Amino acid sequence: MSHRHPPFPAADHGAEKHPDDYYEEHHPVHPEPVEQFFEADVPSRRTRRPSKARQRRRRRGTIVMLVVVLLFVGVVFGAAMFLRNLLGVGEVTDYAGPGTGSVTFTVEAGAGPLIVGNELEQQDIVASADEFLNALAAEADGRVIQPGDYEMKYQMSSAEAAKALLAEGGAGVYYAAVARDLRQNEVLDILAESTGIPREEFEALAEDPTQFGIPEKSPSLEGYLYPGEYRFDLDITATEVIQQMVDNTKAALEEAGVTDPDEQYRILTIASIVQAEAGQADYAQVAGAIMNRLGPDNTETNGLIQSDATVTYGLDRKSYNLTDEEKADKSNPYNTYAIEGLPVGPIGSPSAEAIEAAVNPADVPYYYWVTVDLDTGETKFSETLAEHAVYVQEYQEWCADNAGRCE
Repeated sequence: MSHRHPPFPAADHGAEKHPDDYYEEHHPVHPEPVEQFFEADVPSRRTRRPSKARQRRRRRGTIVMLVVVLLFVGVVFGAAMFLRNLLGVGEVTDYAGPGTGSVTFTVEAGAGPLIVGNELEQQDIVASADEFLNALAAEADGRVIQPGDYEMKYQMSSAEAAKALLAEGGAGVYYAAVARDLRQNEVLDILAESTGIPREEFEALAEDPTQFGIPEKSPSLEGYLYPGEYRFDLDITATEVIQQMVDNTKAALEEAGVTDPDEQYRILTIASIVQAEAGQADYAQVAGAIMNRLGPDNTETNGLIQSDATVTYGLDRKSYNLTDEEKADKSNPYNTYAIEGLPVGPIGSPSAEAIEAAVNPADVPYYYWVTVDLDTGETKFSETLAEHAVYVQEYQEWCADNAGRCE
């Protein structure tokens, strides 16, 4: 049903009224503007609080946008770093100046420029091995880096490092590494190769060992060329090289309490056999067994040391195998199977540990020893020949299982 206004009242005797006038009398106009009226009574859609679902959607959108931005930044940064490394942008290729601090840098025998450069870079003595090699080529002028110890600094320029290693800013030396148990001929090879001094000069000196304070009974320098690492001055002579090694041997003997020259010679001979026959863990026991064999009351071997190492030394070879004829040959002055007592002299360069064992042998009842495993150095000792034969068989079985190792 439609809504209708009430009927107009009858006209009075006054001025005639328009129908709109009647409406205004009964429906006065609202004093507020229309816009304010609607704002007060009907809330605008723009001022309503968003729903929780809409808020979650907005947050998710913001997070996604942030992740995208971060990923983009990461990709750009990674690409920039890749190009930086590829092109060497910002990379330090050389330090400036003489460097700082102090460091001892060792050049090993046989180390070439590339190895030296890489080690310098690893120790932060130079910034770049490649830059050092370039500087070395410019500074060398025909010279080479000698093995030895050099006092250097950290973060040196490549040119300064090259000068130091070429003995313009450091102490160049000849480096020689002499292992224990080497024979005289092997040591002379090392000395000649390391120093550049002709081998013939060392050989001539070895023919007269007495000039170095060695007993006249010694047929050579054998036993007195002390093992170890040596760094000889660049202007050293062959005589000075030999004297230094002999002095080191005497110092080791004196440290062990042996000062008499003849007793030193005897101890060196025993120590050289110990060195050749045993591993360091067994030095003292082997020395004790040798002393038992040298004892006047020895009825087990009747004064015979029976060392394979001494016999092969006299035969000028290194081997584990001997024939019956070689063991019976008395013309070999180092044949301890046929000749009682010690051989005529040392058979190699003994270490300080072997010398100590010869001076202070273990108090053991043994007369026999055999290394049954050449890989581990396991050595077995015995008092009787029968027991020793069992261990020799064990050694032979090991040799059979390890072809070529016992030749």
